[in-house]
Amino acid sequence: MRITRTTAGTVFVSGALVLTVSALAYPAMLGMQTTAGGKDRVIANTRFGPLTEADRDFVVKVRAAGLWEYPLGMMAMERGTTPEMKEAGEHLVVGHARLDATCRRIAPELGITLPNQASPQQQQFVSTVDGTTGRQFDTTAVNIMRITHGQIFPAIANIRANTKNSLVRQLADQANDTVLDHITVLEKTGMVNFDQVNFQQTAPPGLPTSSSPRRRRRPGTGALADRAPGLEVNTSSPTPTPTTAG
Repeated sequence: MRITRTTAGTVFVSGALVLTVSALAYPAMLGMQTTAGGKDRVIANTRFGPLTEADRDFVVKVRAAGLWEYPLGMMAMERGTTPEMKEAGEHLVVGHARLDATCRRIAPELGITLPNQASPQQQQFVSTVDGTTGRQFDTTAVNIMRITHGQIFPAIANIRANTKNSLVRQLADQANDTVLDHITVLEKTGMVNFDQVNFQQTAPPGLPTSSSPRRRRRPGTGALADRAPGLEVNTSSPTPTPTTAG
């Protein structure tokens, strides 16, 4: 029986990738889960408008996202096996460097302390991808990133719709553009397993019984823009190009 690319992708994602993302995507996903109560509580009145707990968490988590997605972008640029994969890496690197610059600019204005290290779960994402090579590297990276970007999209919309702080609105607008751009370039690789991605974005979380990453890299501290490789990439909201289902 001839195995199609779609079937092969499903088999792979249903194996190692499902176990990884089922265990990690929900607890790790940028920390943007809604916790019980208090998120609309105003914690500071700034000259840019009131700042709620949800606003503060959003700024913190946008910074945190870059601390693991930026290294994945660098890996994709260096180790991707197709031009589309390398392009996706460039967009990840540039997009998060620019978001990071915005976070670092507005955080002092809002009295927010930013993290300088990705969480253990986020580091596990990087380690999982780092432990693969060739086509498996491409497929693992693309599907993990597509799942997490799909999960964060509604959270950005919720912040943008409800925040009364103009600086947070500005960051949400930029994050919305960046995430849509990243989703689009990831899909452009042709490696997204949409059935599995949609399932992972909506299924209840499954917590791991153990965690033993092959390698652990800790993304460095400091401004991500300081480590950006001088790329000029348009990360504004793209218009996806219709493609024929294969």
